[in-house]
Amino acid sequence: MEVRARLRFGRIAPRKARLVADLIRGKGSEESLNILAFTNKGAAKILGKLLKSAVANATQKKIDVDRLYVKKITVDQGPMMKRFTPRALGRATTIRKRTSHITIVLDEE
Repeated sequence: MEVRARLRFGRIAPRKARLVADLIRGKGSEESLNILAFTNKGAAKILGKLLKSAVANATQKKIDVDRLYVKKITVDQGPMMKRFTPRALGRATTIRKRTSHITIVLDEE
């Protein structure tokens, strides 16, 4: 039985989050939490919280937590927040602050 958790509008660029998401795809939930705990990336903390949320959803549905694995994890691009910074000769350039929509799907082995 599948269990999912979603993070919408997460303040991390999708390109950076996908690097960490690839580390845990297909692994067991306990092993994934250990990998994320020792990964030195900003996205690891965000994905760790999301994975714990998915495991908590599984316990609410009375699913055996020890048999869960990461069936599917997707990192999609959300809307960009646009900011401006001054440049030479009175011009301005945009700073694009990217957001992510992250979905984790867990399933029993």
